[in-house]
Amino acid sequence: MQTTTLGQNGPAVTALGIGAWSWGDKLFWNYGSDYGEAQVREAFKAALAAGITFFDTAEVYGPGESEKLLGQFIKESGQPVCIATKFAPLPWRFNGDSVSDALTDSLKRLQMDRVTLYQVHWPFTFFMSQETLMNALAEEVRRGRIEAVGVSNYSADQMREAHQLLAKRGVPLAVNQVRYSLLTRQIESQGILSAAHQLGITLLAYSPLAQGLLTGKYTAEKPPAGPRQWDPKFSRSGLQKIEPVLSLLRQLGEKHQRTPAQVALNWLIAQGGVIPIPGAKTAQQAQQNAGALGWQLSPVEILRLEEVSRPWLS
Repeated sequence: MQTTTLGQNGPAVTALGIGAWSWGDKLFWNYGSDYGEAQVREAFKAALAAGITFFDTAEVYGPGESEKLLGQFIKESGQPVCIATKFAPLPWRFNGDSVSDALTDSLKRLQMDRVTLYQVHWPFTFFMSQETLMNALAEEVRRGRIEAVGVSNYSADQMREAHQLLAKRGVPLAVNQVRYSLLTRQIESQGILSAAHQLGITLLAYSPLAQGLLTGKYTAEKPPAGPRQWDPKFSRSGLQKIEPVLSLLRQLGEKHQRTPAQVALNWLIAQGGVIPIPGAKTAQQAQQNAGALGWQLSPVEILRLEEVSRPWLS
């Protein structure tokens, strides 16, 4: 199984993870309607069977339900896994103790003593300074309750600041989790990708399939359920705009005997220092995600995908 190191000297995880936002989330993903605990349990089992042992969650997913489900599934499986979860810097969390308390609660829900990666969910810390926040995270590394520190949705400058603050405590910033796909390439034009490479920071790419757009399964006549059906990207004109990208993904997929989604995920892995974390609500989706591993696009194919997706650099 391909692995990638979190940061320069952090823990090694599978080169593709599973994002667990939809596990327990009723607000956006309609958990409990057309899928539920039985389906996501099978998705977890299928991921493990395919060799994927890296799962990303957050205390606000559910809220808390995603962590609870993961904890339950891990206990049932008895297999070692790597868990990444996130701290939400909410307005009423204004000191370092709130970080410790939130981590304690996450660990209880996960039924674990430590997590592989603990991330700050977004850069708005309200009444808590970044220095206070990063010091609190460094302290948790010292205590052994987290192996690596990450941030999420941080700009290049915010990432550099977090990196510098942690370095003062002798702790590397391992990860920045960002939205990244062939249809959301702003992290390249905004300098986040290049800064991450310079600093030795790994990027976790969330929504790597652009919330399903890159699977090719949606049409104007067959939009996705839930809030996504109102997104203009899923409209007839939106789908027409991305057709050149989907056409190339289908063409390369036929050549490599892979799906368009697997090609799109493989392109992200080819960027180096990038771990896609697609969601999976069913066993079939987890198996499909795993098909992005174990093979490589050629340099020419990577370049062709880069060229056709350039309209989404900004």
